[in-house]
Amino acid sequence: MSTRAGPQRPDRPHDPLGRFGAVTREWFAGTFAAPTSAQADAWDAIADGDNTLVIAPTGSGKTLAAFLWAIDRLAAHPERRAGTRVLYVSPLKALAVDVERNLRTPLAGLARIAERRGVPAPD
Repeated sequence: MSTRAGPQRPDRPHDPLGRFGAVTREWFAGTFAAPTSAQADAWDAIADGDNTLVIAPTGSGKTLAAFLWAIDRLAAHPERRAGTRVLYVSPLKALAVDVERNLRTPLAGLARIAERRGVPAPD
């Protein structure tokens, strides 16, 4: 569900992954067929620095939408790690699965791709 206002730019196709770093784009494209609409809408808002509430059905990629941008930015700018950068709220019941699937899995994938490219991996 998108809560973003503003005109779409029909003269330029929108790439939901376009604002991510190369390693993150490669990992995502090798792992998923395409971003969900919840992810695409959330990444635009998050990348713009907006506080973002993602409301979408279970299985729509909400958690990865929140975590992937944060992982990408922390990997791209390790010097800016001090302080709170992301606040993610999840039901306690879902938390263990969310963390494993949406934090550890992307970090491992990004590390493999970074190593293959000869660039520093996110830690």
